[in-house]
Amino acid sequence: MHRRNFLSSVVLLAVFGLVFGTFSSSAQDSKRGRKYKAPPPTSKIEVTVLKDANGKPIENAAVIFHTLNDPGNMELKSNEDGKATIDVLPIGETVRLQIIAKGFQTYGQDYKIEKDQMAIEIRMKRPGEQYSIYKDHAGDKKDDADKPAESSKPQ
Repeated sequence: MHRRNFLSSVVLLAVFGLVFGTFSSSAQDSKRGRKYKAPPPTSKIEVTVLKDANGKPIENAAVIFHTLNDPGNMELKSNEDGKATIDVLPIGETVRLQIIAKGFQTYGQDYKIEKDQMAIEIRMKRPGEQYSIYKDHAGDKKDDADKPAESSKPQ
């Protein structure tokens, strides 16, 4: 009988200790440590990279997001459908989107992230011809003042 009372008192003390320890540790946690700050809501952005000439997707194009408020960038590669998806950019952020694809002009534009989902379609163009001073440019008009003066020859 004495053994049964001793065993029940030990169990009662263990339960009391667990309950008391749980409440005392939770009280300490509220006073110490860092406060939890929820991350800002983010947006899911899908970028589609297409050829301007025929609308076919460009695979393996570098899709780079430069955040303007925080230093750093995030780079993705477009898949076989020409799509790259990112879902870690906070709503309200302004990002500079840059796309680099072999054989195409580099693209760059700033975007304000205002929605929880955005779809951006980019049409990449082939590089243009370089400007040369040796070619006749019919669209350009020059003033007569820019022309060299003709030398007067005695007749």
